[in-house]
Amino acid sequence: MKKFDCFLFSIIVCLTANAQAFDSSYNSTYYEQKVTLFRQLPDTKNEIIFLGNSITDIGEWAEIWQNAKVKNRGISGDNTFGILARLDEVVSSKPSKLFIMIGINDIARNIPDSIIIRNYERIIAAVQQASPRTRIIIQSILPTNNKFTQFKNHQNKTEHVLAVNAALQNICRKANLTFVNLYPQFLNANGQLDERYSNDGLHLNGYGYMLWKQLLQAAGLM
Repeated sequence: MKKFDCFLFSIIVCLTANAQAFDSSYNSTYYEQKVTLFRQLPDTKNEIIFLGNSITDIGEWAEIWQNAKVKNRGISGDNTFGILARLDEVVSSKPSKLFIMIGINDIARNIPDSIIIRNYERIIAAVQQASPRTRIIIQSILPTNNKFTQFKNHQNKTEHVLAVNAALQNICRKANLTFVNLYPQFLNANGQLDERYSNDGLHLNGYGYMLWKQLLQAAGLM
């Protein structure tokens, strides 16, 4: 093999290895079930959409807010790549507000912080282009609690959670978007997700959702 060919081959191998250093997949039977359902549901005026992964998916948002205009577009297991793939459906109703919380599954799969942030920027740009009147509210990624072992890949990633949250806050400041830093409000004395709000160290229980509601109300967002 010629020197140039060897050099080119090395670059390709290196790029391929880097591309496979993390798992960016999002599609699953549940993802397909939810997306196909969302696409069949009728658009309505002045929707308020909560968009995210399982932490959003579990919330009974219309009942939490006692408001039929509030729609749940959370999908368990979703990440920023999955959001980008289904964002057209989310903005097709031209919602009045869009609450976004996504990223912990990216972090659990060791997707670099820079790529998570890049995907957020793409999400924001796509929403602004398709539905410029939609108010975008970015919510911080929540803490986890490593006392629980059910979701090991999500634990002990605090530095990444904080780095992404700081970057999101900076993006929102520059773009004049609303950023809600929920993270510190869910911490216990040890700097982890308070056990009052979770029974598995990742997802929220009813008390956690009520705290979330209170924080959004206190910020005047709902």
